[in-house]
Amino acid sequence: MAFHWLAAQLWRHRVAGLMVIMGVTSLLILLGTHLLQSRAPVVFLKTHKTGGSTVQNLLFRMGEKDRATFAFPYYTYQFSLPFPFRFRAEFVDELPDSSSQFDILCSHMRLDVEQVKQIMPPNTTYITILREPLQTFESVFSYYTSTIPAFTLAKKVAETAEHKSALSVFLESPESFWDPKEPENGLAKNPMSFDLGLNSQQWNSSWPADLTLLKETFQLVMIAEHFDESLVLLGALLKLELEELAYLRLNTRSPKYVTLLDDITKARLRAWNSLDVLLYDFFLKLFWEKAEQYGLERLNRDVTEMCGQEGGTDSVTILGYQIQGNLTKHEQGFCMRLVLPELQYHAHLYFLQYGRDMRAARTE
Repeated sequence: MAFHWLAAQLWRHRVAGLMVIMGVTSLLILLGTHLLQSRAPVVFLKTHKTGGSTVQNLLFRMGEKDRATFAFPYYTYQFSLPFPFRFRAEFVDELPDSSSQFDILCSHMRLDVEQVKQIMPPNTTYITILREPLQTFESVFSYYTSTIPAFTLAKKVAETAEHKSALSVFLESPESFWDPKEPENGLAKNPMSFDLGLNSQQWNSSWPADLTLLKETFQLVMIAEHFDESLVLLGALLKLELEELAYLRLNTRSPKYVTLLDDITKARLRAWNSLDVLLYDFFLKLFWEKAEQYGLERLNRDVTEMCGQEGGTDSVTILGYQIQGNLTKHEQGFCMRLVLPELQYHAHLYFLQYGRDMRAARTE
């Protein structure tokens, strides 16, 4: 009798039971899909004058879309304050109450791998970008002529010399302008090595081990001269959609402000930045090894697809810009973020995350 009653009850409520089962199943599917599609945390070491602002903009857009939690500097825009010191965990602002971990770190810093690992989760993806060393140093010199003491001294001497640029004056006798004990001279020699936390003043016995550590830490070292190929590899690594790889080159100088390098200048640049040459050559070789692992034909095909489709990469160099007025609201928002200058975007994301403005730089 009891069995018949139980069977009747189950039959009567069969529809409700099926609905519950379907609902639970759908929830599990959605949760599983979210976990499969979620991206690993990312550290991007933003090196100076290598195209890093363009990559940072891409990560800013990705993070805003994903509602990621950014590891922002406690003060202003860079972790490198005070400038010559390597990154320290205490340089990072507090974790928001609504977050369980930091998802993206992509502000300027001088790298200390172990300190970064104290902030970021164990499954973090590490990326950075390098540029041909001679062009990098020329750009660093041009941008920081008035702020790096060694460059400022050379500029003053060049003002009294006929037909000599400040860069050529500096390279004729760089040791006479460069004081290695001056904290603000960090980028005045081997600037990429400096950013990566290496001994940038001279080669020493720690360099081989330091290079090995960097090789083991970074899943991808992008190469500025092969930017589109680098983006394809980055997209595969971070599971980015085609639209997310769109970019405009940011912080690009007009050609008239770029110093043309003759053979003598190139030789002097290479000698003064010999450690950056070593660093670049080391990771350029690794880059092409990763490209071969990806498949060179596949890489070339994906670059063509990325650059050829509407909404794909737009590598037009911009010195100024104007957003068209006939765009949809979504398109306007996308384009505004695509061209939003680094500091403004940083401040915007910081306000979204903390509900307050950034702290000013320390004055002591």
